[in-house]
Amino acid sequence: MTKRRTPCTLLYMTKTSKLEPRTPPLLVIVGETASGKTSLAIAMAKQLNGEIICADSSTVRREANIGTAKPTTEEQVAVPHHLLDIVGPDEVFTAALFKEKANAAIIDITGRGKLPILVGGTGLYIDGVIYDYDFLPQGDPDLRKELSELSIDELQKRAKGLGINLDEVDIQNPRRLIRLIETNGSKPTRKELRGNTAIIGIEIDRQILKQRVNRRVHDMLEAGLQQEVWDLSDKYSWECEALKGVGYSQWQDHFLHDQTIPETRQKIIKATMDLAKRQRTWFKRNKSIHWLQSPVNRGTAVAFATTTLDT
Repeated sequence: MTKRRTPCTLLYMTKTSKLEPRTPPLLVIVGETASGKTSLAIAMAKQLNGEIICADSSTVRREANIGTAKPTTEEQVAVPHHLLDIVGPDEVFTAALFKEKANAAIIDITGRGKLPILVGGTGLYIDGVIYDYDFLPQGDPDLRKELSELSIDELQKRAKGLGINLDEVDIQNPRRLIRLIETNGSKPTRKELRGNTAIIGIEIDRQILKQRVNRRVHDMLEAGLQQEVWDLSDKYSWECEALKGVGYSQWQDHFLHDQTIPETRQKIIKATMDLAKRQRTWFKRNKSIHWLQSPVNRGTAVAFATTTLDT
């Protein structure tokens, strides 16, 4: 079979010698924070000649390194990673922009004869790509500025006052609430699952996950997370987008009030476990995910990918 490539899609030669479009293969690995997505993705990338596209709303930001648990320098050297450190700590970055950049990375990686592996825990980023979301246009910047000054409770009350259904919304995420208010409750429309896509989800025991989260937070503190947060807040203020994420926002009461380091540590652990629960809820709704128990048998994961994808 003779294959040709174009800048925007792959083509293959049929028996009738006509060129027909073929969807580029895509391996997707999802799961909760600290579930082992990165290590599995790197192992599979090495075995399948792949490159990783990071689908994480925190790791896209420069200067926020320790608290986002970015892949280490060694990991990035071992396997190329895409969409890390692509925007500043205080820049606006949306799921629509991620989709655009991720699709460009998929074309680039496939065009070089490698397998794109989309890895992360930000459900909207993942779904925006694999279900080709038709995202709504950006809202009024003045309204966004006004809403960004409101507390979570105030945002929830405002959304309810507009008659917006919050049943399937992360009501603790101010960005999601703001976006819903901006669009008056409208949500992106989605298509069917893209073709030639294999999705692996990692299931992990709750107690094991909590142990990993405890260890991760300990390691972050040892690596200088406190100083990183101070530097970001001093340079960009507490309104900085990067400081709204888990691992960062929990420090505000430490620096501005009398919250101790142990109290801050416990807040980060709780916020991380809450995030994991939201991620688990999001991904469990997707019936196309092939779930594997942690620790994942890499041979099983590779076999699933190779038998599912047309590469």
